[in-house]
Amino acid sequence: MSERATGGFTLDSWDEEPYDEGGGGTLAEARITKSFTGDLVGTSVTRILMCRTPVESSAAYVGFERFTGTLAGRRGSFVLHHTAGSDTETGSRLSWTVVPDSATDELRGLRGGGQIVVGPDGGHTYQLDYRLD
Repeated sequence: MSERATGGFTLDSWDEEPYDEGGGGTLAEARITKSFTGDLVGTSVTRILMCRTPVESSAAYVGFERFTGTLAGRRGSFVLHHTAGSDTETGSRLSWTVVPDSATDELRGLRGGGQIVVGPDGGHTYQLDYRLD
């Protein structure tokens, strides 16, 4: 049986460092910290690799995030794998998947995936469809 976790998060820090500024886009790495509210309560550290193109709305990133806290009242940590992109034609696509067997403590056996939505005001919400084995 699958459950759905929803809520929001804030970006507490965003430290970005370009490493290749060639034609067609800038490649960069970023370290991000977040605080979660809702069904996920806790904090995370994320590392992403991204490409920002000369067209402001076109970009892509991949990354990994370790969440530590509670999911529906169960304590532990787990790792999320991010894949995202955006452009003027299709808009934003931000998905994440729980890395299998990465969950600890009361979250051991966690499986699932979902998405992140950035609202028009810049606020972030999440949806995680999951199951605990």
